[in-house]
Amino acid sequence: MNLAKYLWLAGSAVAGALGSIHLLYTFFSNKFLPRNGQLMEEMKKTSPVISRDLTMWNAWVGFNGSHSIGIIFISVLNIYIGLILFPVFQKKDFYFLLNIATMLFYVFLASKYWFSKPLIGVCIVLGCYLVSYILVIVNR
Repeated sequence: MNLAKYLWLAGSAVAGALGSIHLLYTFFSNKFLPRNGQLMEEMKKTSPVISRDLTMWNAWVGFNGSHSIGIIFISVLNIYIGLILFPVFQKKDFYFLLNIATMLFYVFLASKYWFSKPLIGVCIVLGCYLVSYILVIVNR
């Protein structure tokens, strides 16, 4: 059963690393800046239909920041549960399936909207979670 736990922790650590890199890239690098500087200026002047108080640029930065902190939160929670509560949580399917469904959605997003490196990363996380869950089921 230790392998299931270690795979869960490894997948969670990869997710946390991806979220942390994304957060760093969002606020401390130029990685998410458009190559076309004029586009950035237009984004700073353009509001979405939902509110004139918001610019597309602020929405872009905010969405990237919230996406980053969300995946960091999920990974920290999963690491905590993996370290402290794994024997309890392996008795029920819900938490495994919720995380697997979440990672499946990230795989969908990465394959449709992102680029290859995040897709590879979320596939690794999903693979770790799936194998962990299968090992738990087999050893019940």
